[in-house]
Amino acid sequence: NKSASTKDAGSIAGLNVLRIINEPTAAAIAYGLDKKAEKNILVYDLGGGTFDVSLLTIDNGVFEVVATSGDTHLGGEDFDQRVMQHFIKVFQKKHGKDMSKDKRSIQKL
Repeated sequence: NKSASTKDAGSIAGLNVLRIINEPTAAAIAYGLDKKAEKNILVYDLGGGTFDVSLLTIDNGVFEVVATSGDTHLGGEDFDQRVMQHFIKVFQKKHGKDMSKDKRSIQKL
């Protein structure tokens, strides 16, 4: 399991790992470190083969994770290909050109 491996790596490095948090939670904490006002933050991470979402509240520098969830079957190559196909169709409709066979255009997209 990924969390156990991360904890083990931290221990090997001489760290006392208390908790593992997902990427959206870490991003929300980094975003809110200098914030003093009360805020609700929703952060998502879509890529690398997963889709993770965290909802946090920040109040006077205190962070509370309200909810976190994820789906290991979203994101990754399948998602990338579907997004690419969508924008290829949008480009073709707008410009009347099929860019799907142009490797350079696909790479840019």
